[in-house]
Amino acid sequence: MTVDDANTGGGGEDPEQSGAADRPGAAEQSEQPEGPEQPGRGERSERPGQSEQPEGPERPGQSERVKRSGQPGASEQAERSDRSGASGAAAPASPPAPPPVPASAPAESSAAYPTPHHAVDHTAEPTDDPLAIRLEQLILGADRRYTPFQAARTAGVSMELASRFWRAMGFADIGQAKALTEADVLALRRLAGLVEAGLLSEPMAVQVARSTGQTTARLAEWQIDSFLEGLTEPPEPGMTRTEVTYPLVELLLPELEEFLIYVWRRQLAAATGRVVQAADDEEMVDRRLAVGFADLVGFTRLTRRLEEEELGELVEAFETTCADLVAAHGGRLIKTLGDEVLYAADDAGIAAEIALRLIETLSQDETMPALRVGIAFGTVTTRMGDVFGTTVNLASRLTSIAPKDAVLVDSAFAEELTRTGDVPVSEAEAAEEAARAEKEGRPAQAYRFALQPMWQRSVRGLGVVEPWLLSRRPA
Repeated sequence: MTVDDANTGGGGEDPEQSGAADRPGAAEQSEQPEGPEQPGRGERSERPGQSEQPEGPERPGQSERVKRSGQPGASEQAERSDRSGASGAAAPASPPAPPPVPASAPAESSAAYPTPHHAVDHTAEPTDDPLAIRLEQLILGADRRYTPFQAARTAGVSMELASRFWRAMGFADIGQAKALTEADVLALRRLAGLVEAGLLSEPMAVQVARSTGQTTARLAEWQIDSFLEGLTEPPEPGMTRTEVTYPLVELLLPELEEFLIYVWRRQLAAATGRVVQAADDEEMVDRRLAVGFADLVGFTRLTRRLEEEELGELVEAFETTCADLVAAHGGRLIKTLGDEVLYAADDAGIAAEIALRLIETLSQDETMPALRVGIAFGTVTTRMGDVFGTTVNLASRLTSIAPKDAVLVDSAFAEELTRTGDVPVSEAEAAEEAARAEKEGRPAQAYRFALQPMWQRSVRGLGVVEPWLLSRRPA
């Protein structure tokens, strides 16, 4: 994620110096209405009965009021507080604290309130590995400075909203480990600022965080795996792959960052252009598209015969070929699923051309299994780069019943091809027109594709459908 520089304010002081930075509720304390002055830190630690009121720090005269009121259970509360060792870590009683979130639990209380193992991002904990520390500082461009609570407070964002943003971006709960930097504060401030300015609603801001996090997480994993996999031989004898990582990242980071921004801007321009060309606002969300699934036949059986490395090479070749062909002919690759790809196109003729190109190209590769493609045309709901709806489900079902190295389409797709003039209304009429044109010495109308009706089929969840077999028309 790229963030711009901005003034981060003065909320990043060291918790040992501030004395209150790591306590949940510190921000709430700063916003309390004026009241009795609280004693200093050293005085609180020396007063007995400090922990008798679990809702907040003790105020002057509080223990005397407790004694006069005869509140039951005060001694048991003090004993529990002594056992936990969380001196002064309770939230204030007024105003009420918001419901706690996992990321706001103080680090000192981790023994009394353990975080589930699966919810902890151990990579964000301080490490003794000097290379890991240097790599993180190189990539992030800053040292670890804030706990999650301190970062949220410095950004002026509630801990609850900050936790929602972080989780949406794919970051695990880290308790109150000091693992965040100025860039994390800026990211929170930017997202919250978009909401405050009315440019995004809060749910939309969370969606932006989630879509960006999911996309970049996969990109980062792929890049690191690919780069390190290519380092079969170290540049110098005796160097390990880990030792080569730092200079490699140092060289690639600025170039990849600029390239990422460039590609994102180009994709954003293309997506914006499609939205502007939509007929109305409703079509911007629910659009009529051609949706195609391409599936490798017998892939499950193939996985039992191939070694993991061979299987990985086959999947990579399949995804690369599909991605290149879809992009080259004007389609959009929605997602890849190992042995299957999903693509979409605004024009039925483009979707048909892509499907036939996939069949023709992959059939020439002897190492590749047979391919089958299903295409449907209709209204599609787009959300976060994905597509949903009955049209998508129908395309998937057509793929499952398609013959090997063949393309099946639904009746709506066949009608769209006829409307655009890519296939004739009638093969008999097309033959007669071709004969007349030849007799008159003029060129006959050229059609790109041919359609052959198939037997009606009952498709699970969609009822009876009438598939058509798509093929390329002879020249």
